[in-house]
Order: sequence, then structure tokens, then C-alpha cells
Amino acid sequence: MMKRNICLLFLLSLLFVGAVWAGAPQVIKVYSPSMKKQVEAVVVAPKDKSVRHPVVYLLHGAYSNDRKWLEVRPDLPRVADSLGVIFVTPEAYNTWYFDSPMHKNVRYETFLSTELIDYMDSHYATIPNRSGRAIMGLSMGGHGALFTAFRHKDIFGACGSMSGGVDFRPFPDQWFIKNELGEEKTHQEVWDRHVVVNNLDGITNHDLAIIIDCGESDFFLRVNKELHQKLLNRGIDHDFIVRPGGHNNEYWANSFDYQMLFFKKFFERCQSH
Repeated sequence: MMKRNICLLFLLSLLFVGAVWAGAPQVIKVYSPSMKKQVEAVVVAPKDKSVRHPVVYLLHGAYSNDRKWLEVRPDLPRVADSLGVIFVTPEAYNTWYFDSPMHKNVRYETFLSTELIDYMDSHYATIPNRSGRAIMGLSMGGHGALFTAFRHKDIFGACGSMSGGVDFRPFPDQWFIKNELGEEKTHQEVWDRHVVVNNLDGITNHDLAIIIDCGESDFFLRVNKELHQKLLNRGIDHDFIVRPGGHNNEYWANSFDYQMLFFKKFFERCQSH
């Protein structure tokens, strides 16, 4: 544990002093025209700058920030180098990555699907199309990743959720959801429209490469199983994994490897065609 903490502190220190060599995490500020503000994000890019790389957009959970993924996986720079992938994780506070109907200055769906994409493609050596883009997240971020990809399949080619709150209606008073959508009892249609399980009409089989996993002890397990069944009923192929574990860093650190293997295969298939 002490060695892990020392490693994490070292990586975080690089964020604040500024990255001066390739492969180190970098903090960037991306201006959002829709929100009229700078949004912070962490980027971890491979050392090799001679080729274009696919991008995996990593979304954090509630009560967290853009540094979360370096806490879950302090070895993210090594993974970026070994897989040849750029990672970027934006800060979204507790917004659930919505374009909030309650607040005109909360437009994180727009930011994720357009503004951040444009910034990354213009400032980094990315593969600037959906064949080189995946989006994944944990908890609130798992919902955000699927919600964004399902509604913007022209932008993302693959998506993944770990421990995702893919239907948060059973938890109406949790995680600041009502701050962005209003009280459920008076805004039921809005809530229904913003859960992943009700955003399947826009996708058909093979539109997206989809991976979903959840721990056996996770409070979101039931809603993930329901999403899995809805996808099966619609004939939409996807990977669905339930393994031992709960809603915590230990589970997510392990799940990350499986999801990255899934995305690696997706990127390789796209490059071979």
C-alpha cells in the first residue's frame, strides 16, 4: 500500500509541475463554448509521437475528479506506452455528463461529444474518427460513457461501463442527480429520458462495440443485468461480465485491464480493414 501511495503521489506531482517529457500525465484546460468556461482534463499520451494513436476517453464517478483514474491506475503512462493509446479524462463534477435541462451552463454531453473531441484531434496525434475513439467510465462515468456513445455513435466506435449507474431511477435522492434533472416525482419524463436503459432506440447491432461489467456485490448489479437483458432482447451484441467484487478501486483497477483488452481488439480490427 505504501509503495502504491508513493507511486500515486509521484504521478500527481507531475501534474502540477507540468509534464516536460513524453508519456507523463498532463493537465490541460479545454475551453467549452457551450458552457463558456475552461474544463480541466488529464491527458496521458504514449512516448511515440511518430504515429497517430487511438484515444480512450475515461470518465470518473460522482464525488470525484479528473485525477481519479490516476488513483485507480497509477501505471496509466505505462499502459499508454504499451498499448499505444492516448487516455484523456475530463472533470465533470457530479453532473452525470448531461446537458442539464435545469442549468444552461451544464453541457457535458456536448462537451464530450464535440468540444473535447475537437480539442484532442487538433492538439494531439489522434486517429480522428470513430474507429480510433472509445469511451469508458466507472460508476457515474459508466453511465456517462454509454449514454454519450449510444447518442453519438457517429463519434465513438466503442464504449464501456464498469459498475455503471445505467438506471439511476431506483436512487432518486443520491449523487446529486436531481440537481441536474429536477426532482424525480415532478420530472419523471426527464428522468426516464436520461437513463441509459431508455436510450437504446438509436442503436442497432454492430453500431458500437460495447462492454459492460459489474461486481457481484455492487448495488448497481441489478440495473446492469436489466440493461444486459434489454440489449439481448434487441439483438445487440455486447460483452457482459459479472465478477466478484464491489463498488471500489480494487474492482475498477482489475476491470480496467479487461476493458482495455476489448478496446485493443476493436482498434486492431478497425486498422486491419
